[in-house]
Amino acid sequence: MLRRSRLVTGLLAAATVAVTAGCTVPVFAPNDSGSPVGAPGGAVAGGKGTWRECDDVPRKLVGRGAAGMTYECASVAVPRDWAAPRGGQTYDIALIRIRSRSQQQRIGSLLVNPGGPGGSGVDTAVYLSFGEALGGLPSAVTDRFDIVGFDPRGVSRSAPVKCISNADQDASFGADPDPVSQAEFDEVVALNKRVAQQCGSKLGDQLPLFSTKQAARDMDAIRAAVGDQKLTYLGFSYGTLLGATYAQLFPNNVRALVLDGAIDPRQDFVTGSESQAKGFERAFTNFANWCKVTRDKCPIGPDARGAVTDAMAKAENSPVRDDDGREATAGWIFLAVISSLYTEEGWQRLAGAVDDLRGGDPQGVFELADQYADRKPDGTYTNLFDANLAVNCADAGDVPSVDRIRELQSQWRAKYPLFGAALAIGMLPCTFWPGKRDPYPAGEAKGAPPIVVVGTTGDPATPYENTAALAEMLGTGHVLTWEGEGHTAYPSTKCIVGAVDSYLIDLTVPREGLRCPAK
Repeated sequence: MLRRSRLVTGLLAAATVAVTAGCTVPVFAPNDSGSPVGAPGGAVAGGKGTWRECDDVPRKLVGRGAAGMTYECASVAVPRDWAAPRGGQTYDIALIRIRSRSQQQRIGSLLVNPGGPGGSGVDTAVYLSFGEALGGLPSAVTDRFDIVGFDPRGVSRSAPVKCISNADQDASFGADPDPVSQAEFDEVVALNKRVAQQCGSKLGDQLPLFSTKQAARDMDAIRAAVGDQKLTYLGFSYGTLLGATYAQLFPNNVRALVLDGAIDPRQDFVTGSESQAKGFERAFTNFANWCKVTRDKCPIGPDARGAVTDAMAKAENSPVRDDDGREATAGWIFLAVISSLYTEEGWQRLAGAVDDLRGGDPQGVFELADQYADRKPDGTYTNLFDANLAVNCADAGDVPSVDRIRELQSQWRAKYPLFGAALAIGMLPCTFWPGKRDPYPAGEAKGAPPIVVVGTTGDPATPYENTAALAEMLGTGHVLTWEGEGHTAYPSTKCIVGAVDSYLIDLTVPREGLRCPAK
């Protein structure tokens, strides 16, 4: 995760968060994920294939590659539908392999996924290659593993899904996150219905093929393509669901899985959304309490909650207008709040942005919101949210009706004042989704070795309670706790790094009940 104050932290903080008019929103630092890897070096098959140097990828992302690292790209062709693999049609899955020039005693490949769904593993691997000082992987890991990133099917360079217009993206994010009147609610419903119909018209029978279960099978093809007998994997946020699904489908092919920022696969669609509402409400309360005791860094203290809710209320009738005419509506302010809660470092930025907004300057709000939404300066979007929507709705097997969502909006507003209504509204797109569903499994990974599940006590997007639930479901899960703030834990502190690295390298499972302090 590219933590906002450093090069890499925050990028891996991808989590599914339903907001505003129904877009599900992962968190990423700004990137050029729409730019191609270049023509991949060729299809990889059976552990042997054509890899090409691709130093252009890190140059496009951050201006340079990491010192002492080599970058190679390729692709692996996978069946579009693993249930009918002989149908002939395939997707090309983009890969990047990053290798340290000082690598010794190589163990194999470490496959990484940043979450989302919709996050680019190619980009993530690049960011992780920059080392501990910048929030990347420790040299102890890069000296023993090739770092392999992949863009899952439908994402960025791998048969990208693109079916939501830039105008509809803006309308979704800018809409009131809690449309109280029936007329406002009906407008949001109409927008979500239109988006779903457009995606259905463009993608047709392909819609169910972007499911997590299909992507997990792609991972096994990648494992074979890079020549590993067993998979070593690091998955963040939604990547924990992808890893858990893999463990259930291919338990005998697992070497080691680190699942950081757990999703509980046994939660239904509604329960998962409410869990996130609770998690964000708790994280915002932590931020507000920090403001009370850190007035020198929080200009909206001592009542940060009041300052934010007042800003959103005023924006409903008289939003502050930027120099280019763009209006900081309640939706954009809400998105800025969501963005800032993924890391403790984001708290001060949020306080400053809201304070600036009170003075008539919305730039800080837009910077936080756009960073989160993957919105470029020219107003265009990458395909992050298109893919996010396609995967989430393909996975969702139990979607509430419009009337039920309207009821939950009111109920959750009372329980979670700032986030409840928005998280209820965020379920709307899948209500209208025209594609068939392909739910992921939710059971034991029988035959798999120990799996490490990492949880952060202050995590807003994947609440800490999910950690033990996922570990227990898998049957072989072991909980590692970070008593910190923000979304995901590795590589945050020496305690977390030491425990995870020992497991990845030596397969030493963290001590039962290990809790790492915040600092």
